[in-house]
This record gives sequence, C-alpha cells and structure tokens, in this order.
Amino acid sequence: MKIAIPKERRAHEARVAASPETVKKLTALGCAVTVEKGAGLGAAITDSAYGDAGAVIAKDAQATLADAAVVLKVQRPELAELQHFAKDTILISTLDPFRAGDELVAIGKAGITAFAMDLVPRITRAQSMDVLSSQSNLAGYKSVLDASAEFGSAFPMMMTAAGTVPPARVLVMGAGVAGLQAIATARRLGAIVSATDVRPAAKEQVESLGASFVAVEDEEFKEAETAGGYAKEMSSAYKEKQAALIAETIPKQDIVITTALIPGRPAPRLISAYMVASMKPGSVIVDLAVENGGNCELSEAGKVVIKHGVKIVGHFNVPSRLATDASQLYARNLYNFVELLIDKESGALAIDWDDEIVKGTCVTRDGAIVHPALTTQAKAPPPKPKSEPETEPEAEAAPEAEAAVEPAPKPKAKPRARARPRAKPKPKPKSGDDAASQGEGGDA
Repeated sequence: MKIAIPKERRAHEARVAASPETVKKLTALGCAVTVEKGAGLGAAITDSAYGDAGAVIAKDAQATLADAAVVLKVQRPELAELQHFAKDTILISTLDPFRAGDELVAIGKAGITAFAMDLVPRITRAQSMDVLSSQSNLAGYKSVLDASAEFGSAFPMMMTAAGTVPPARVLVMGAGVAGLQAIATARRLGAIVSATDVRPAAKEQVESLGASFVAVEDEEFKEAETAGGYAKEMSSAYKEKQAALIAETIPKQDIVITTALIPGRPAPRLISAYMVASMKPGSVIVDLAVENGGNCELSEAGKVVIKHGVKIVGHFNVPSRLATDASQLYARNLYNFVELLIDKESGALAIDWDDEIVKGTCVTRDGAIVHPALTTQAKAPPPKPKSEPETEPEAEAAPEAEAAVEPAPKPKAKPRARARPRAKPKPKPKSGDDAASQGEGGDA
C-alpha cells in the first residue's frame, strides 16, 4: 500500500506531514512511502534523510500522488492539487472543515475519503492523535517569544546599581493548551502572569502554574463548561460583568496574549478598540486567533501593527514558525492515526467505520460530506478571516455579526494619558461570541 507525502503548497506553511522517524514506522507496517522532492526542507528535513529512512523521493506532486492509497498532508489540498488524486484515495490532514466551504465540497466530489485531524475527539484513546494540542502547545510558547521580541522592556525584574527594572505583567486570555503553555513560558521568563477563562477547571490549572486567575466567579461560572471541555455560551448578564472586569484589568498589563477559539465559529471578540486605547504606550498584544477573525478588534492577519501606541501581533500560522518541532509532533499524530486504520498482519487498510475516532474525523466519503456537524455547514459561506480593519482605529468600528463586545464610548481625554486604571467601564455586549467565551475550543 502506497502512502504519499506531498509538499505543502499553501502560503505560510513550512511544515511537512512525515518525519524520517514516522517513515521508518510506516515502512515497518508494510507500507511503501513516497515523499515529494523538497517536501521537508521548510522543516529542516532533507530528501536524503527521507531516503535513508526508506522513502522513495518523487520529482513532483503528480508522481508522488499517482496510485497512492493514502495521502498525508498538513493542510487540505488546494483545488489544483485534487486533479492528481485518484478516486477513493484516503486523505488525512487538518482540513479546517468549518471554513473550507467549496473546497470541502470539491474534495467530496473528487471521490476522496477525507479525515480531518482537527476533529479528533478529545478522548483518552485519541490523545496521541490530538494535533490541536501538539500544535497549540508550540503556538503558546512562540506567542510569548513573539511578544518579548516586540516588547521594549525586559520580562524579569532586574536589580542593578543603576536602579531596578520592574517585571513585565502578562495577561493570557484563554487557558487551553496554548494559553497554559504561554503562561508557563512567560513565568519562566520572569513575568508576573495572570490569566482568564470562563471554564471552572481552568482556574486550578492556571494557579498550578503560578499565575493568578481573573474571572467573574458566580453561579453561572460554575456551569460554564461542556462535557467535551469547551466553553459554553454565557448569558448577556455574565458577558457584561466579565467584559467590565477585563476592561479594568487590561490597562494594568504590559502584554496580552489571546488564544480563545470556539469550534465552528469565528473567534470571540475579547479586546475592543477602546480597551486597546486604554493600554500603556509600548504594550503588546499577541492575537493567536487572528486567522479565525481575531480576538482583538484591531488586529490584522499577517501583520504587526501599532494602534494607540500598542503593538498588535497577528502572525499567520504560528505553529509553522517552529516548523521543525511542529512537523515532528504532527507526523507522530498522523502515524498514530494511520496505525488505527491498518491491519497489522497484512499491512492493508482495515477501517472500522464504527470506531469512535473514525466516525468523529471522517468528513467526506462516497462523494459527499458525511460529518453530521458539517452537512449543513457545507452549503453556507465560511466566515471571513481577519484582514484590514474597515475603519480607522480612532473611529467606532462597524459592528460584526459575531463580535463579542460592543466597544465602549471613546474617553474624552486622549487614551495615551491613561496609564492608571480607570473607573470600571460597562461595555454593552453584543449577541454572539463574547469576552466571556475564552475557552480555547479548538485552540489557537
């Protein structure tokens, strides 16, 4: 059985779907592995390393995909790539299915049976296949490094003969996998760290890492987590209270890192333009959810911008910025999933369609979209990723359908003069996602 590893062709993607380690394991299962020439160079893996592990190196995508029974990818194939896929090919990749739109329909029509690694159920048996956790862990770490690179001061407290350098204050919004790693990394660098999340279980996790927890802990807060560990939609009253607390907390911070995502929906809006204006000049915001619409109203996808004297970092594909480690971890996730589909004796595919992991990840089969969460989603246009803001930051932003917090009225005094915490504002929340929805759903 041939397994193909083509080169990734989407912008900002340096990862690869196999490592020499996993190639050896796949060949040990009786599979023939073909890797496209140059597929691993972005992750510092040479063709010769793949060859030494037992892979065949193909000259281009067409040769790589020809007669392949299984194709392993990092991101879903572009429409132009589908012409090289044979009917009934098994595709295993992160598909971003809720935003795939027509591309997902095209994959189904091509007769490809596609499994979405970003839909792996969060159960004990599937932990070794959880790509969201492995990639978000690296993204959380990198977010702190990106913040430190943009921040004009030091992270730890330093006592020198010339005076004392105060420690940086870091707020992490969303305490899922990325958020917890961001907390741990910022703490290791010597910052004073606080974090916020609406899931009650997050409080103990945050405090175990040495950070302080910021949340409105009322009765509704105690019931704010789904059985799957995601954040529930909160009431309007809770949203208002949480938004007020965050608006009071943010001006005291030097760095804010946002990581909040809700599966199948645009990222919740956590930081309004007014909140950005309340921060001290030189502060930094890192928006890990920028490609899903952004947690910050003023972030711009793929850019580092300065608004009201605050640097807002919105890099594309943060895990790919650590492509070597991200590829190694992702390749292991894929191998563990493939091993589930293969008969150990014959080395042939033996898919148990009743398996909980298989059912939870199968997106297209027999020419159609089959995942129950996507059958209605496929016909609707995908949410638009964050691009440039529609208005100047000084003007009130136009409302968005899924915005979480109504920006508060502009203060009469110039925002930059407000280094001290102000009286508690009361922003009116919109319907939809909110500053209370800080659970990391699918993680940033």
